[in-house]
Amino acid sequence: MSNVTSDRTPQVSVVIPAYNCAAYVGQAVDSVLHQTYANWEIIVVDDGSRDDTKLVLEKYGDRIRYIYQQNQGVSMARNHGIELSRGEFIAFLDADDYFFPDKLAAQMAVFAARPNLGIVHSGWRLVNSIGEPLKDVKPWQNVPKLDLEMWLRWKPVLPSAMVFRRQWLERAGGFDPRFPPAEDTDLVLRLALMGCEAEWLQQVTVCYRQHEQSAMYKGLPQAKSLAAVMDNFFARPELPDKIRLLEKQIKYSTLVWIAWYLYRTGHSVEMVEFLQRSWNYALYLPVETVINWAEAFAEFSQDAGNEFDADLLAQSPEWQELMQWVILGTPA
Repeated sequence: MSNVTSDRTPQVSVVIPAYNCAAYVGQAVDSVLHQTYANWEIIVVDDGSRDDTKLVLEKYGDRIRYIYQQNQGVSMARNHGIELSRGEFIAFLDADDYFFPDKLAAQMAVFAARPNLGIVHSGWRLVNSIGEPLKDVKPWQNVPKLDLEMWLRWKPVLPSAMVFRRQWLERAGGFDPRFPPAEDTDLVLRLALMGCEAEWLQQVTVCYRQHEQSAMYKGLPQAKSLAAVMDNFFARPELPDKIRLLEKQIKYSTLVWIAWYLYRTGHSVEMVEFLQRSWNYALYLPVETVINWAEAFAEFSQDAGNEFDADLLAQSPEWQELMQWVILGTPA
């Protein structure tokens, strides 16, 4: 397949990491080809796919740059794409997601108006495996300002909804392959700590597909990875005092979110483990902490568009075992 592109230097490089995504990657590529903004290049990094991904992409000829690498994970695939890219700006698009037609135009207009920005973020539409809409996510409603504290508290990170100024990605050294699939949160925290400014485009610009292979369904790897990212971040010696003071609070809320996420993905035993870990950072009395757990689970479920059955949770053997652990006296 030809890797030739035109001689002009593109303003935006769209990096699409792909792994066994033949069913979806064509729609991802088409969504870039149909952008109202024209000054882009598409780089697809095939991370060792064993399905028909290459075959699907061959029809695009020199409209895309296709690179195959041995399977190394999404961080290395994205980093490879950054290295090959020529644009001043990098937009990431996961192979199972797809852009709305005016995504790049709208985000580039924000960069043009605000040359100090390193990241322009946006909202996203959750869709099911066949692209039917589930929910529009507009994170600026909860997180109006994207500074380090807000990134830490809320973690509203979705690479497909973001455009980065490449010099910041190069300064940060790209994605850290130690933290899949929470490598995107790790990167954004590092960028914010370095002083990279971010702003919202208050618009839904991308469809984020929910299916059994997507990151949101990874369960244990996602949970352990996010906990590791938090530990790694707060171990940094250069943290400002204001952020250092938030450590207990942030670790507590992150561990409770992870516990809910594990419960949602069918890992109730591990849910207990993460709630027990959160206990070490709890800011409440024991009874208040348990109430807070239940309220947080209900709130997270609502945010995700899911029904939450508190009675079902309370009756589960894992929750009852956890309550015994609380009642019998927990470690200090």
